[in-house]
Amino acid sequence: MEAARNALRRRAIDPQEIGAVYVGSESHPYAVKPTACTVGEAIGATPTMTAADYEFACKAGTAGIQTCMGLVASNMVKYGLAIGSDVAQGAPSDALEYTAAAGGAAFLIGNEDPIAEIHRTCSFTTDTPDFWRREGQDYPRHGGRFTGDPGYFRHIEGAVRLLFAQTGKGPGDYTYAVFHQPNAKFPQRIARMLGFSPEQIRPGLVVPRLGNTYSGSSMIGLAATLDCAKPGDRIFVASFGSGAGSDAFDIEVTDAIESGEFCRGAAPGVEKLLENPIFVTYAQYARHKGKIVMQK
Repeated sequence: MEAARNALRRRAIDPQEIGAVYVGSESHPYAVKPTACTVGEAIGATPTMTAADYEFACKAGTAGIQTCMGLVASNMVKYGLAIGSDVAQGAPSDALEYTAAAGGAAFLIGNEDPIAEIHRTCSFTTDTPDFWRREGQDYPRHGGRFTGDPGYFRHIEGAVRLLFAQTGKGPGDYTYAVFHQPNAKFPQRIARMLGFSPEQIRPGLVVPRLGNTYSGSSMIGLAATLDCAKPGDRIFVASFGSGAGSDAFDIEVTDAIESGEFCRGAAPGVEKLLENPIFVTYAQYARHKGKIVMQK
């Protein structure tokens, strides 16, 4: 919700011109009741809009971006709003708890004076059971190391190399790169594998300070990168969602990022939001998440 409001603060459009809202998450508050409708109502975009909740592990938000791109390109809607947001889930003592975080990012997709152009996108998807949560289960299960090479690395590498082949570009053509960040190790390793430098991924590498925000992960990394980007900068983005798939994007920053139409200072950037964190103990976290049941 706050990410959507911040997007509208930075780009002051009429919310009634938003014709589509998609929210990607693994932690929707309701099993049956769309989060996207609540967001649309809160920002004043209802009722003349289409909306849906997306689920594809940690890449549901970028799937929403692709959907909005299609609707805008076909002139079915003027603007689309794509959100990736999550409260990371992990069972007590599971390795997932080590990086569990909460956060989200929202992107307005449209054709009028965009601050960045998505030149091309592609996806690499297979049926890979590396991470799952069945109906009624409180916490997800995963295949441990199986989530690495057969899951994360295979799919991101597949999407990246596919986009390189389609565009004729390589790592040296990009100013920045953003990869899905389940931990601090994976995005740095995939960057090395693909030929990207530490300097290219540094602005968007927020997981060491924030943690893994699941569906918000790569999108928050992109937001952090755009916070410091300049006209002409090229950004490569590759998300990942267990199950499994990766969406890759070739993005170029435009002059509009420095125009009066885009109010960068109207909402806090990622770095500002990460300042002065309030730390809680594990006991406080566990109680807040309902992992400890208090006896009355």
